[in-house]
Amino acid sequence: MQSRFGSLVKQLKPRLLLPPSQNFVTFPKVLYPTSGLLFPPTTYSTVCQAKEESVEVDIRDQPKNSAEVLRSWGCSDIDISKMFMRRPALRSTDLNQLRSKLNVLSGLGITAPQLVKIINCRPRFLSCRFNHCIDERLEFFMRLFESREVLVKAIVRNPSLLIYDLHNKIKPVIKLYEGIGLSMEDLIQMLLQRATLIPRTSFNDEKMEYIRKTRLSTDSRMYKYVVTIIGVSRLETLRRKISNFEKFGFSEDEIFGLLGSSPLVFTLSVDKVQRNMTFIIGKMKFPAKVILENPFLLYSNLEAVLKPRVFLAGKIHELGLDLQIKGPRMLTALRMTEKRFLKAFINCHPKDVADELMEFYTNAKSVKRLAENYSKKNFHQGFPF
Repeated sequence: MQSRFGSLVKQLKPRLLLPPSQNFVTFPKVLYPTSGLLFPPTTYSTVCQAKEESVEVDIRDQPKNSAEVLRSWGCSDIDISKMFMRRPALRSTDLNQLRSKLNVLSGLGITAPQLVKIINCRPRFLSCRFNHCIDERLEFFMRLFESREVLVKAIVRNPSLLIYDLHNKIKPVIKLYEGIGLSMEDLIQMLLQRATLIPRTSFNDEKMEYIRKTRLSTDSRMYKYVVTIIGVSRLETLRRKISNFEKFGFSEDEIFGLLGSSPLVFTLSVDKVQRNMTFIIGKMKFPAKVILENPFLLYSNLEAVLKPRVFLAGKIHELGLDLQIKGPRMLTALRMTEKRFLKAFINCHPKDVADELMEFYTNAKSVKRLAENYSKKNFHQGFPF
């Protein structure tokens, strides 16, 4: 055996002494093949190559920027331009995250025009991580709103519903209003109307006392408005508005009676109420308590409606025309739409008289309050939160 082994070594020795080729790595006394040259050659399948080529084509077809992602989602160039103008950082957003968020919106049924409206009011919406843990939130909202159409309407009205903390903010507020006596139907209506309902709601003993003073039952049609207006208002603001009405001689019962019958008066600013009340008492010579039966006098625009029509009534009286605007007719005239008012008190006269009255009325409407532009706060686009 040893002689045969020795002869075999002698035959292989010249080959082992050759310099190492590129197909081998040499270690002391050991040889390791680095390629498949020791195995018979075989042909390659074209199936894998075809797959690789298709992958390359798919990669080339993928959107390369956020504009292309939005375009492929269904947005027009005009839509994309509006969103980029409102939120320039959207141009450089992460494409994978953008696709994920758009997929969530697609699943809800939100369209491109609705997305433009959302971005216009909430520019940072697509920068928020609302696509994380979305299933539990959507399941809760579907039980709350009971239909996808109403849910979409609520999200377009207030996109932050997808961002607010579900367990620490949304659910406690919903439970709070249910405890105060709002039905689910009324609560949904208020969620659609008031975007600040979730983030700004707070109640304490003083606010609850205000609600009780209105003497409204939970079945009253105005109850949901009173509760939500008081709920989202700051306590200091409510006190200031109540004090403002007291300055014009209203008792506490009258103030809360007015709140119960016309809750939106508490959404008016102190300045607006003061200016309208001053004109009603000083120029129109009506008693302050006329607004208890006619709260529209507080809602009416002082410069565009009240002043021009009252001044026109004075002009008609000055000309001695038959159709006078006095007493109860004055309240009727102030309630009218613009078209109906012109027909009833201007266009009913002969052409020369009608032209004179129309010129006077137009000039009265063009008079603006002194320093009006400086008295108003800066206008901010978007939601008030």
